[in-house]
Amino acid sequence: MIQGFYTGLSGIKTYQTAIDVTSDNLANVNTVGFRSTTTEFANLYEKTLNMTTSPTTNTEDVGVGSRVNTISMMQDYGSLILTDKSTDLAIHDDGWFAIQSNGEPLYTRAGNFTFDANSDLVTPDGFHVLGTMGGNIQDGVLTEKLSEVDLDAVDAQVPLNFPQTLTYPPEPTKTAKMIGNISVEDEVRTLGAGVVDAEGNKNNLQIKFKKKEEQIPPGSQWNAVVTIKSLDGNTIYSTVEEVVEFNEDGSLKNNPFTTIDNNGSPINIDLGTGYDGVVSIANYDITSSSMADGTVGGDLVSYELNQNAEVIATFTNGVQSSVGKVAVFHFQNDQGLERISGTKFGKTSNSGEAIFFQDENGKDVNGTKISNYRLESSNTRVEVGLTDLIIMQRAFDANSKSITTADEMIQKALQMDA
Repeated sequence: MIQGFYTGLSGIKTYQTAIDVTSDNLANVNTVGFRSTTTEFANLYEKTLNMTTSPTTNTEDVGVGSRVNTISMMQDYGSLILTDKSTDLAIHDDGWFAIQSNGEPLYTRAGNFTFDANSDLVTPDGFHVLGTMGGNIQDGVLTEKLSEVDLDAVDAQVPLNFPQTLTYPPEPTKTAKMIGNISVEDEVRTLGAGVVDAEGNKNNLQIKFKKKEEQIPPGSQWNAVVTIKSLDGNTIYSTVEEVVEFNEDGSLKNNPFTTIDNNGSPINIDLGTGYDGVVSIANYDITSSSMADGTVGGDLVSYELNQNAEVIATFTNGVQSSVGKVAVFHFQNDQGLERISGTKFGKTSNSGEAIFFQDENGKDVNGTKISNYRLESSNTRVEVGLTDLIIMQRAFDANSKSITTADEMIQKALQMDA
């Protein structure tokens, strides 16, 4: 009787914990990145009864109480939710984002990040997101255009902090390539290109072709005048004139131009070779096009995240560059992580240290598919949670009744003694 009393008490305590765990799962069904948990039970200890009957001997175990063995994390992935923010990230497979406020980093599946007033990448409750800085920003100026940032070592990840103002410096034009057919008629043909000087100004480069009066066959000779001037046409920076020769088949024979001054920046004039560039061919369409490198300067428009977890800076001149990368961490045993609060977990001796995956070249990589404009929902299944809650509640009631029954039996035993 006394044993039944204590068995019921242990059962009430055990199933109350299970009800709390299941209720917490259901309460977080709409929490981004939430990992639900499940309660596992074990006997306090068992009493073995030997019952000898003929012709066999039977052994029967009688449980004398229960306890919570562990509360384990469910490893299922939540479904993906479409959002309207590039800073929302979702991990498709294995992996964790890392965040930090003070002390040791915490790990989460919730990727609902945003840039705060200081252009720091943070969570809604102010934790800084960890990753690798691109190292291409100095004194508010982008020093290098990057398509991708390589991850630093796993223990060298830092909060992703970016300047509020950022400038993309002008890149002066170094080469302007002309392409087109100026035909063979004795008419003025003009080719042009937009070029950038060292001060970031965009200027006009123009080449006018005029057939020479005296032609020396085979082939043809043309006077070509190159002029670079400001967009408004009020300032002429340089003018160069040379003779351009074409072969009898119309292909380019020579390119007499080397460089021309563009407001202090030399530009190489590329007319091509053979048929790759400027030609003089009859009975074909007169065409003209050009290609020139160089970029005007620009100011920061915004920071965004792409599907590779790269932080992308976009400038007013249309240029984009990666300036950082959000890191994705992995563990040997995710079950060993300790829930700190909500969607935040901390490492333990059971989980092991955080690691990075590596590619075939031994380079650290995130090693999992990531989507922007997506968030991972809670992996709590409502139908399972409600069913478990009913089962746990009935088990709680059964243990409660066992206490009542044990109490009544004790009362009757005392009355019989009297």
